[in-house]
Amino acid sequence: MSTEQAPDEHHPVRAGSRGAPEAVLPPGPVALVGGAEWQEGCDFDAELWERSGADEVVVLPTAAAYEHPERAVATAEAWFARFGAPVRGLMVLSRADAEDPGHVGVLRGSRFVYLGGGSPLHLRSVLKGSPAWDALVAAWRDGAVLAGSSAGAMVLGDPMVDPRGGALTLGLGLLPGLAVMPHSDLWSADKARRTVQLATGELRIVAIDERTALVREPDGRWRATGVGRVSVYVEGEERDLEALGASTAARAGLPGR
Repeated sequence: MSTEQAPDEHHPVRAGSRGAPEAVLPPGPVALVGGAEWQEGCDFDAELWERSGADEVVVLPTAAAYEHPERAVATAEAWFARFGAPVRGLMVLSRADAEDPGHVGVLRGSRFVYLGGGSPLHLRSVLKGSPAWDALVAAWRDGAVLAGSSAGAMVLGDPMVDPRGGALTLGLGLLPGLAVMPHSDLWSADKARRTVQLATGELRIVAIDERTALVREPDGRWRATGVGRVSVYVEGEERDLEALGASTAARAGLPGR
């Protein structure tokens, strides 16, 4: 598909001759992590950090709001210290926090945002339609790296796999037509089968093992990295990563291959 789009506040453009728009800048990479984030085996985080050009990694422990979110931030701090990367824990734990101008400003200016694991339903309820979410998306469309693990990965698609039973529910829709099944190496065969059978029509379901990432590059390419496997399901059948390009890119209005 063509990558040309009408510019808006989320798609900055370079000025050409006589002030005419020259090109729409691509969004940054998106890393969908299958869980067990910030642990041995997640060395892809070092690459994401290097590519971001950021001064710090902004970690949102939103999904762990009721599970000692400060511990999640401490784990991220210890992990990223290996790479010389400072971590800022942004305590967006409630809807009021997601509307706080200070938090919104940090997200809008960030170059690397990481959504940690926990409850995808709480994470969705806090961020959906909020100024914080708008700021995060705007930063990503300006080229920032966006990573989400477990719940943080699940909410980025739409629909979203419901953790209560493996059916589908609403996600935040950054990557339409994509549903993430994290911790896939720990799912029972029956539960996984029920979920992948929902991959009908334009919907792609990606099953991602722990300490493994599915990365969408700015040019639309997809790649898997980490210690485990990434499986793609279309119409209930396993396919290769190339099956992701057509649906998610086209429906999101992004470059695709």
